Amino acid sequence: MTLTKESFHRVPPPASEVAKADMDCTGEKEEALGQSVLRTGAVVPGKRAVGRLVMHSMVMFGREFCYAVEAAFVTPVLLSVGLPKNLYSLVWLISPILGFVLQPVVGSASDHCTCSWGRRRPYILGLGIIMLVGMALYLNGDVMISAFIDENEKRRTWAIVITMLGVVLFDFAADFIDCPIKAYLFDVCCHQDKEKGLHYHALFTGLGGALGYLTGAMDWGQTVLGYSLASEFQVIFLFAALVFIICLTMHLCSIPEVPLRYKNEEAKFLLEVTEPHKYNSTEEEIKNGYLKSTCTEIKAAAKPGKCTVVSQDQRQMTLKSLLKTLLSMPSHYRCLCVSHLFGWMAFLSNMLFFTDFMGQVVYQGNPYAPHNSTLYLTYKAGVEMGCWGLCINAISSSVYSYVQKVLLPYIGLKGLYFIGYLLFGLGTGLIGLFPNVYSTLALCSLFGVMSSTLYTVPFHLIAEYHREEEFLSVCH
Repeated sequence: MTLTKESFHRVPPPASEVAKADMDCTGEKEEALGQSVLRTGAVVPGKRAVGRLVMHSMVMFGREFCYAVEAAFVTPVLLSVGLPKNLYSLVWLISPILGFVLQPVVGSASDHCTCSWGRRRPYILGLGIIMLVGMALYLNGDVMISAFIDENEKRRTWAIVITMLGVVLFDFAADFIDCPIKAYLFDVCCHQDKEKGLHYHALFTGLGGALGYLTGAMDWGQTVLGYSLASEFQVIFLFAALVFIICLTMHLCSIPEVPLRYKNEEAKFLLEVTEPHKYNSTEEEIKNGYLKSTCTEIKAAAKPGKCTVVSQDQRQMTLKSLLKTLLSMPSHYRCLCVSHLFGWMAFLSNMLFFTDFMGQVVYQGNPYAPHNSTLYLTYKAGVEMGCWGLCINAISSSVYSYVQKVLLPYIGLKGLYFIGYLLFGLGTGLIGLFPNVYSTLALCSLFGVMSSTLYTVPFHLIAEYHREEEFLSVCH
């Protein structure tokens, strides 16, 4: 879902102005709003069944399951293949840079996709495949290279390269896939279903993470599957790939998208409304089950009740236009984006190094020691205990997603946002000051508060801003 400069042409007004605008609306305009015709000319989707929303949210379960596997095992895997310490940060740096450069371009391409399957689902499927490929490479890279190369030094070099490539691919796709998933939800759901869908996303994100961390906490090397396969990493990959494929399939089959059908750039069509409003732009027209879309301006027609729609070229989002939009967006959007950036920076830094922190700092182990030594076994025990801590984090995230509903009427969305950041900061600071096993596990529950906050509250804020803008546009 691409945001352009034109998306921010209005700053959300104070609540008093919204109330005043509500009183000034005529009965006819309220009727038009009740008929779900927005200023964009798009027809608001109808209510979705709970089962459909649950199916749509299952992809978050599978994604977070795989994310949990990455968070728990990427650090030990990279250390086990002999990655130099000076290259460790580079692995995590490549993916965000790729995302920053490619995400606006691919997002714009998704907005204009005319595939008969819809705008979002082809990209979700493609990114899901990249996730599986990346996960296969970083969990099985060492075994794959060992089957082809016998020389130790050469095998070590190629194992590092393949493992790093797998981490970059997986991390890029897993981060990137969240945007088309959210855009897919917003495209096919009304405002109430968007709120429900975001809560289901948070719930299944927590459950998927909990199951993923539980999978990582088990010693699969001593099981039948562990003996059958080359390593416990292959067992974990088998479970993660199976879960993700099932969840992705359910997601793609959940709610059908109405595909875009372009005829020509100067196409004209009529849009029925209750009175001749003047709209800023229109994205969609639904006719015979298909959505024919261009970026258009609507001008009032001569006859009351009809508008003539004249199409225009729709601007493609590029990196340059994205930077211009970031600089020109209203202050409330900019503050939200900046705080969201810092929130994810803090949260991901904590998640990716947490199991290594448990192994080296809390348990005093050494990942570089020989694999049969006491120091290495102690480190491995710390990593497994770290998985239990992250499991507590995931369960806490699911629970807090429903606590948010109780707190929302009292402290509002911004209050929820502040509490999430505050508790996460306190928890992380106390863990750093007092690296004890039991206190660390207890404070992991505060990580879940931050996780649920990052996955839901910013999107609720954006949806609320957008709804206020649409409401005032219809009333005026």
